[in-house]
Formats: sequence, C-alpha cells, structure tokens
Amino acid sequence: MEPVRVGLLGLGTVGGGTVSVLTRNADEITRRAGRAIHISHAAAKVYDPAGIDGLDTISTITQDAFEVVNNPDVDIIVELIGGYSPALELVMQAIRNGKHVVTANKALIALHGNEIFAAAQERGVTVAFEAAVAGGIPIIKALREGLAANKIEWVAGIINGTGNYILSEMREKGRDFNEVLKEAQALGYAETDPTFDIEGIDAAHKLTILGAIAFGTPLQFDRTYREGITAIEPLDVQYAGELGYRIKHLGIARWTKQGIEMRVHPTLIPQRRLIANVDGIMNAVLVYGDAVGPTLYYGAGAGRYPTASAVVADLIDVTRTLTIDSENRVPHLAFQPHALADTRILPMDEVETSYYLRMQVVDRPGVLAEVTRILGDRAISIEAIIQKEQLADTVYVPVIFLTQRTLERNMREAIAQIEKLSFVEGSVTRIRVETLA
Repeated sequence: MEPVRVGLLGLGTVGGGTVSVLTRNADEITRRAGRAIHISHAAAKVYDPAGIDGLDTISTITQDAFEVVNNPDVDIIVELIGGYSPALELVMQAIRNGKHVVTANKALIALHGNEIFAAAQERGVTVAFEAAVAGGIPIIKALREGLAANKIEWVAGIINGTGNYILSEMREKGRDFNEVLKEAQALGYAETDPTFDIEGIDAAHKLTILGAIAFGTPLQFDRTYREGITAIEPLDVQYAGELGYRIKHLGIARWTKQGIEMRVHPTLIPQRRLIANVDGIMNAVLVYGDAVGPTLYYGAGAGRYPTASAVVADLIDVTRTLTIDSENRVPHLAFQPHALADTRILPMDEVETSYYLRMQVVDRPGVLAEVTRILGDRAISIEAIIQKEQLADTVYVPVIFLTQRTLERNMREAIAQIEKLSFVEGSVTRIRVETLA
C-alpha cells in the first residue's frame, strides 16, 4: 500500500520533533498505522536544518504554506504554525481541498473550532488536535474514547507548565513571583511576553476544549472565566501550606444542574491530593466520571518530543481512518455534531466554592467580630481563622480565613465591604479552594 503523504506546516520546535519521531520510529509507526506515513512536503520561512533529524527525507521544502495545502499529492496537512492567522485560512483551505488536518493549535481550536469542525463534517474529513491540550498526555483521546461510557461530572487540570513551574518554585524555595518569572523566561519555559501563560489565557484555551468534549457543548472560549497568578505572594503560598493546602493554577470544568462551570484561576487544593503534588513544568488532568470515579493523567505538557508524540499519534489515527466512512469516525467533540447541546455556561457570580482570604488588620478588640459579621450577613460560614504575628514596624497583623462553600457573588460583595473598613489595610487577597473529592 502506498505511504500516506503528509504536508507539514512549520519546522520549529514541534515541527522538527515531528519529523524526527516519524523518521526514528518509522517501522513501528507503519506497523501500528497499517501504512507508512511520509512527510513529502513542508513549509517554513525559518528553520534550523542541523536541529532536525530526518530532514533529508522530505522531498520538497518551501516558504509558501498555501503551496503545500493546495498540492494534490498531499493527503494530510499538519498545522504547527500556531496563532490565529494564517493558521485558520490554511486549515480551512486544506479542508476545502478534501485534506485531513492535524494541529497542535489550541488557540485556533478554542476560538474557531466550531467553524472548522462544521466545514470538516460537510467535506467528510477529520481534524485531529490531541497535541492542542497538555502536550504528550493523551487526555483528549481519554475523554473522547476511553471514558465514553461515563457521564463526566468534572475535569480539573494543571494545563500550563509555566504557571506550575512558577508556583512550585515559590512554594519550594520561598521565591518572589517576578524573580521566578524571569528565570522561567531564561530557561525557555516562558515567552518574552508571558501574558498568555501567567494571565490564564493559554489554560483557558485548553479548558475550553476539554469542557466541550467532556459535556458535549459547542466551544465557548468567551464564556470561560480566567484569572492569572500575578497576585499570588510568597506569604499566601506559605500560609496555604500551614493550612494543609497547595496553590495550583487550575482549569476547572464542572457540570451542575444550573449549568456548566468553566473557570481558570489559582486554587487551594488539599496537599494529600495527587494533583497537588504535580510540580515544575509538568501537567496533570483529573477527570471524574460517574462510572469510573476519579482518573488522573500526568506527563509533559509541552516540549519538542512530548508534543510531537501527540501529533504523530493523531497522524496514525487519521491514517487508520482513511478507509472508513466519515459518518463512522470518532466525532471531533466526542458527541455527534447534531447532538451537541448549548448548555448554559454559568457566569462566575453563580459559581459556588470555598475561599481562602488574607487581610491585614489593626490588632485591636472587635476587629475580627466586624469582619465575621460582614461574612455572616451574606451567609458565609467560616471554617477556620488564623491570626499571624504583627508585621514589623506596623500596627497590622495578617489574618487568614478559610470559608465554607458560598456563591462567588456573596464573596465579592463581602470583600468589597471588608475593604471599606477603616482598620483593614489595602486589598483582601482571595484564592478559591477546591477539595476535588
């Protein structure tokens, strides 16, 4: 049988890794796929030939990506350019040309996936995107196929390695956020502009995809709440540890009777949970299904070969399905296209969770009573209060509250009132708490 011919768009870190993996493991891949998979054409404006093993196996390398997409001799397009444009135009043109597509582009899928999948369904081609979420961890396949018998109740994941590395360093070594961020940039873990990582945008892209697959809804990035880690201070990391928790930047998707929660934010997790002990640049996703219970998926969330592993796995899947009728392939978002439900996504004000609050107050009688009154007026129950030693050269003491579950709206109103009190200094630090039980 003739090899499947692949057109690769992008020869950067992941593109180069994909060439190397396909070349190195060619025999094993052929045995698994049933046919050889050969990159016949590639497009890249800039690349390092010395850093790519197997580059000499590619027949044609051009700077024009559309030349590859429009080539009738190419069966599958692998899009590894990233970003929104020209990636969207290239993918849509490939679909119009009747070509299957593999991509690692989480931003593209999160924002334009509905349009892309509709076009692919109409044209009878597949769009595979395992590498778009959590790098080498096969979480999309797990949700879409391995857990297909389950009603998924919730998904919680550490899905951005940069943020996890920063929080791990702050906890283990007591370092300041900005100091660790600069180190992460020097090590290549964070971009020169780290906004997507530290403000939760990258994680929100990935959670949008996971939530749609878990609950059978259209992709809705604009309704995913996101909050970054820039406000986390070493004191909060320390106090969380004293309370038996660790702070992780989590993406959480949860089904409730009122609607679906879709949120990315710093979260206190009991340190006994396995996911709380995922450190450094590693990723982990915890999925709770009604039949299977909790399952944890752990591994490298980015990098040359881990991401290439997922890209090549998608290529193998697409190769296997080339002879299958398009109606019988695994649906892009796990549920049949006509069965997707536009379930309500809860606004953040309607999300219920527990909270960690840290504030600096004047050390005098009646202060804690006034704060607890404000919380009590909004039916916010307190689970624990800790008062720390007075801060040097000030009249203020740090006070930490752990609350029981309440609506975000109630907590937001309470914090606004607390911050108006004359004996409270500055802003109240708020971090949500999840037990993931």
